Amino acid sequence: MSDERVFATPPGVRLGPVGLIADGAARNFVLQLRAGRFHGFVVRRGDAVHGYVDRCPHMGLPLAQELDRYLTPDAELIACSWHSALFAIETGECVGGPCKGQRLTAWPVAVAEGQIVTA
Repeated sequence: MSDERVFATPPGVRLGPVGLIADGAARNFVLQLRAGRFHGFVVRRGDAVHGYVDRCPHMGLPLAQELDRYLTPDAELIACSWHSALFAIETGECVGGPCKGQRLTAWPVAVAEGQIVTA
């Protein structure tokens, strides 16, 4: 197995039950794959989940400086803790900050039979 960083995962990887993430919260996931290590996060809103690669398009840094702290205090936007970029949860589009108009790289995830899985 490689320690290289990868930016995609195969479909069908079970991440855990949907209840693993509180409604209106986010959670970090690190997956060790043959090709390397993947870093991503999932935001839950009700029954919907939205996944993104944990990499800000502005400087290429992970978004959270503290584990699982990806959202603004009101949980309405994803926030980069380094340079205050703000992203729409549903689309990953930067709506404020130094990378306005860019977007996070989507990490396709879904809920299947109560489990969060890669899609």
